[in-house]
Amino acid sequence: MNQLHLFLPCAAGVEGFLADEVRAITGVGNDDVLTGRGGVSVRGMWRDAMLLNLHSRLSQRVLVELSYTEYRSENDLYRAASEVAWEIWFSPKETFKIEVTAQHSPLTSLNFAALRVKDAIADRFRAKRNGVRPSVETNHPDVRVHMHLTTDSCTLYIDTSGEALFKRGWREDKGDAPLKETLAAAMIAATGWNPHGPNPQPLYDPCCGSGTVLIEAAQIARKIPAGILRRFAFEKLVPFQRHVWEQILDEAEAQILDESPVPIFGSDVSHRMVDFAQRNAERAGVAETINLRGGDALQRMPPCEQPGMMLLNPPYGERIAAAGSAGRNAAERMGVMERAGRETAQTEDGGEFFGQLASHWKKNYSGWTGWMLTPDLKLPGKMRLKESRRTPMWNGPIECRLFCFEMIKGAVKPRKSEGSAEGEAA
Repeated sequence: MNQLHLFLPCAAGVEGFLADEVRAITGVGNDDVLTGRGGVSVRGMWRDAMLLNLHSRLSQRVLVELSYTEYRSENDLYRAASEVAWEIWFSPKETFKIEVTAQHSPLTSLNFAALRVKDAIADRFRAKRNGVRPSVETNHPDVRVHMHLTTDSCTLYIDTSGEALFKRGWREDKGDAPLKETLAAAMIAATGWNPHGPNPQPLYDPCCGSGTVLIEAAQIARKIPAGILRRFAFEKLVPFQRHVWEQILDEAEAQILDESPVPIFGSDVSHRMVDFAQRNAERAGVAETINLRGGDALQRMPPCEQPGMMLLNPPYGERIAAAGSAGRNAAERMGVMERAGRETAQTEDGGEFFGQLASHWKKNYSGWTGWMLTPDLKLPGKMRLKESRRTPMWNGPIECRLFCFEMIKGAVKPRKSEGSAEGEAA
């Protein structure tokens, strides 16, 4: 198949990390990768699309761009879709669905816009296949067609992924509001943690929940592909060749390591969540790679002698009650319930817990680096620590920061008066 224009959507703030990942997976040159807002465009081949689906940890899906046109009405959308050679991508035996996203589109009904594109695809198949057309299936389609509308442009894509790529296939046990696998992988990428580099560091998540960060890290350390356990939509498309895909899988499996080059540790105050993490790790094939234990984040001592990196998405807002003893005490005073999840915006101060956590780290984790994802831009002040880096990231619709703290043994500085949040570090 000729060169394709691929688009890989991702969470805001992850685009640069995804571009690096794309180059590492496919080997394409810098000129073939374009970083944009909300995703990365790639000039590649059909094999690259399969490789990216299998290996990418940061993208939401892999789309093939089939049409880019200007439009003013739904009739323009019908004409654009009619000109796409859908028959070279799928047959009338496959079911399909139209997915629509829009930014400032002047159209009054996106549902009607989707209907016109659906009609165009069906009419083209009737014309090309003697009156036979594929059926629409809205719940579990074989083929997803994505249409993105701006003020005056329409882009049509065919989806090679199917289910979103964060659905790795191993997470069946989860808490009320689990961290998405793609965001956990983005956190790891932002830290620069490289278990295969010249100075690999141990990794520890003291608020591990159902184990998402740990499992992503363990698979990276073992070189286990993100999509090794799942199926993809490209397996039902016309260009798919089973023997080529089997060769790609064989090559990927040959690279998997039996052991991690570095130790990976996790703990959580909830023994129920530790059990969840253990079962998820077993399904992901990394149970023997991760050392899991229960325990309060405010009391846990370093899990190994070698200083390493702590990486966590701590409970916040109403979930502060699950963090540890100080969090529970603060929650009891404020009448906080535990039902909300990590995606809930910061609704309570949580200063006591984070202040005590910082004191515990500075006293016992000298030489370690702590990375913490939070929607609270004032978190360094609550911890009375100065961050060395802050990286903007989005957890769904919530704007967050990934703060980096270098642990130097000593007393925590007195809390300063509340002021405006500091600007982003360069």
